[in-house]
Amino acid sequence: MTVHARVLLMTAAVPVVASAVLTAAPAGAAADRVRGEGPLVRYAAAVPEGATARVQAVATSSGKTVVTLHVWGLQAATQYGAHAHTRACGVGPAEAGPHYQDQVAPAGHAADTAWANPDNEVWLDLTTSGAGNGSAQSVVDWQFRAGAAGSVVIHARQTAAGPDGAAGTAGPRLACLSVGF
Repeated sequence: MTVHARVLLMTAAVPVVASAVLTAAPAGAAADRVRGEGPLVRYAAAVPEGATARVQAVATSSGKTVVTLHVWGLQAATQYGAHAHTRACGVGPAEAGPHYQDQVAPAGHAADTAWANPDNEVWLDLTTSGAGNGSAQSVVDWQFRAGAAGSVVIHARQTAAGPDGAAGTAGPRLACLSVGF
C-alpha cells in the first residue's frame, strides 16, 4: 500500500464542502483508507455554525489502523474529546451509538478501564488553536470490523482514563461527523 501526501489549504476565499465525502474500497474488498469530511452535525450551541471536520482512517499491512481528525471553526483554545462511535450521526446525539470498541465490553462494563482505554477504542482528544482549528491522531493495533463503526463524535471535554465506571467518558456530545469505517 502506498500512501500519498496531500496538502489542503484552507482560506477564507475557499468555500467549505457542503456535504460529507466518503471514500471506501469497492464492496467485498478490504478498505485501506476511509475518509469522511464536511460540516459537523451540531448537537450544542457551543459548536459554531459552519464548523467542519475531516477524518481519515488508514489500515496498515501490519494490522494497525491510523486515525487522524482535523477540525476547523470550533471554539478557540478549547479542549475536546473525540471518539469513533458505532453508528452514523443522527438528529440527536445518542443516535451515533456508544464508542466503537475493538473488544466489545460486556453489558454494563463499557466504562471500565479493561474496555474503555486508548488501546481498545479510538481516542482523538485535541486542543484547538486561537482560530478554533485542531488535529489529533490515534494509532491502534487492530482494524475496524466492517460496518461496526459509523462516526466520530466530538465531546465537551478530554477523555477520562479512569477510574472504572468513568473511563472513556468525555462529557456531553457536542458534534458529529459520519464516517464510513
